[in-house]
Amino acid sequence: MLRVLRPLALPVAFGVVVGLAGCNRSTDTPAPPPAAPAGPTAAKPGPDAKDGDHGHKPTAHGGIVVPIGRDNYHGEAVFEKDGVVRFYTLGQDEAKVIEVEAEPLTAYAKPEGGSEAAPFVFKAEPQPGDSPGKTSQFVGRLPRDLWGKKVEVTIPSVRIGGERFRVGFSSAPVGHADPAVPGGLADAEERKLYLTPGGKYTAADIAANGNKTASEKFKGVPVSHDLKPKAGDPICPVTLTKAGPAFTWVIDGQKYQFCCPPCVDEWVQLAKDKPDEVKPAGEYRKK
Repeated sequence: MLRVLRPLALPVAFGVVVGLAGCNRSTDTPAPPPAAPAGPTAAKPGPDAKDGDHGHKPTAHGGIVVPIGRDNYHGEAVFEKDGVVRFYTLGQDEAKVIEVEAEPLTAYAKPEGGSEAAPFVFKAEPQPGDSPGKTSQFVGRLPRDLWGKKVEVTIPSVRIGGERFRVGFSSAPVGHADPAVPGGLADAEERKLYLTPGGKYTAADIAANGNKTASEKFKGVPVSHDLKPKAGDPICPVTLTKAGPAFTWVIDGQKYQFCCPPCVDEWVQLAKDKPDEVKPAGEYRKK
């Protein structure tokens, strides 16, 4: 079930004056003809709007509208089950879809009020009608220990119209995990993913990876994304950014290199659910 969420206040301040029709009109002035009934997408301040805020139109996907810059552009953030987050790029008029470069976006998520953020990646997944090399949709997956929790997400850099913007927003809990269970459902699901064989992911692979999960093995390892690997560089099979030996995982007896732990999650899941889509490790190099 998708929920309508409230965006974080971004470091760039913005102000939009919301005109209030019908206020303080003189009784001697003839009233203007009644306006046509508003359609279902008419902009209207929400119940939580504050002075200086402005209303947004209902979103197409049931998410939240996120201001980008000084309201130059907008985004729509949608939190789904299993930690999936979709981010759509929109114009100043949030009913307008805009296209940006189809390159991965590095993002960081932390529990609401927390101090330590974990990285994850938004991959470009163009929508029908997007131009070649462009996208209006990005899809990422939160680190497993944040699934179903209220989180704060930051995308340090989104390039739109030749400019770079920082974007931030928050979510509401999307899961129904039993709060009495220590560690929540996410920990159990992660251990099930990594410590049970399936598809191309074998018991021998589990042993070769130290009988650990990715979050255990790579805890505290810094992440740095290189979006422009050179010819011959190993590339992450999930984001196609530069990979390295800091994040290596054995699958089907082969060592695959990744850019960050969340990509290991996705690749192990793919190896179990759709093994035919997992190519030999040697094929993941920049050509």
